[in-house]
Amino acid sequence: MSLVQTLQQAAETRRSVYALNKNLPVSKQEVAQVIEHAVKHTPSAFNSQSTRVVVLFGAEHEKLWDIAISELRKIVPAENFQPTEDKLNMFKAAAGSVLFFEDKNVVEGLQEQFAAYAANFPIWSEHTNAMHQYAVWSTLAAANIGGNLQHYNPVIDEEVAKAWNVPANWTLRAQLVFGGISAPAGEKAFAPVEERLKVYGL
Repeated sequence: MSLVQTLQQAAETRRSVYALNKNLPVSKQEVAQVIEHAVKHTPSAFNSQSTRVVVLFGAEHEKLWDIAISELRKIVPAENFQPTEDKLNMFKAAAGSVLFFEDKNVVEGLQEQFAAYAANFPIWSEHTNAMHQYAVWSTLAAANIGGNLQHYNPVIDEEVAKAWNVPANWTLRAQLVFGGISAPAGEKAFAPVEERLKVYGL
């Protein structure tokens, strides 16, 4: 299989898998190495390297979703909370979570340094973070690790910062839940590619 085919296969393998368990097909160390590689090699606007990542395994991962349950209990009506709690416990049943942050100090520093582009740096920062999410998620999928991406920020931000001593200048952007695959992702519908892609000059 060519490198192109390998990359394309990884892109196709990456899906939102929700039925996850704690039985990883590789070691925690290998998972951490995958994430470290993505953090080092994923591109960023102006080579800003503004994305920050926290990886949680085991009890630390479970603590994250206990925080989410506690914080959401404060804002979701009690009579409607059971489906929310069930969903959060589904995430808790996985093996780990990857927290993606953006460093505001880096973004603001670029805004000051390159004033002509100041309005764009927060946007480019989001692009940078999204690329990190995709790189981690796709590589984990290639290792037969399931994942799904969540966005419980900013509801959980304050308690997450306290729990893991997160610097005040780090802004939480997403949470990738990962684990062994108990059941595969469902069928995926695709909009017609010809409506989404235009090619000229072939």
